[in-house]
Amino acid sequence: MIEKQSDNIDNKENDVSNQDNAPDESSVQDYKTGNEESSPQKPEEINTEELKNTITNNDARLEQLEKEHETLKNQYVRISADFDNFRKRQSRDQDDLKIQLVSKTLTAILPIVDNFERARQQLKPESEEAQVLHRSYQGLYKQLVEILKQQGVSPMRVVGQQFDPNLHEAVLREPSDEFEEDFIIEELQRGYHLEGKVLRHALVKVSMGPGKQNSQEVVEKDKVEEDIDSEENTSEDV
Repeated sequence: MIEKQSDNIDNKENDVSNQDNAPDESSVQDYKTGNEESSPQKPEEINTEELKNTITNNDARLEQLEKEHETLKNQYVRISADFDNFRKRQSRDQDDLKIQLVSKTLTAILPIVDNFERARQQLKPESEEAQVLHRSYQGLYKQLVEILKQQGVSPMRVVGQQFDPNLHEAVLREPSDEFEEDFIIEELQRGYHLEGKVLRHALVKVSMGPGKQNSQEVVEKDKVEEDIDSEENTSEDV
């Protein structure tokens, strides 16, 4: 009987101690709420934020690359234009140099052509041997003229043309009844063109128009005619 009472007393003490050690419900609720607030964000929210940051960074990078591309494109266009201008300038300079070299060579040959023309005008072969020699000269002259034509050389035709200082060089001036003033009377040395440009100016004789003597004769003739007319009028009055 006494043992049962002591057991009951022990059981009551254990219950009291258990009640003291048991956590309060409000404390448990506060602990859960704190844990929920301090818990990390959900995976979906984290992925969305990272994706937005990635898109923003990519857009900025794309804009930068587009600017760099535009800059490089402009540089390429300028370099290409400069190279094209350089190539054209080099080609033009080479053409000019070629023309200068050809002009210098052909100018040195032209006196030989002049000598052939003078010989052709002066020589009048009579014997058979002289005629054979003359034909040989003529053959060489024709070959030389043909070579000049192949190189783009063409002679000027100046007699009867108006004097042009860009094409002609006046050596003599004299009165002429046949040609008006500043027209070419005679060609003293033939001029030549090379592909439209002057290779050698023509030496020419230029007309000064009717001479003083002829003009004086015309004046005197007119005066005589006036005197005759005046005499006729006087006789009619009488």
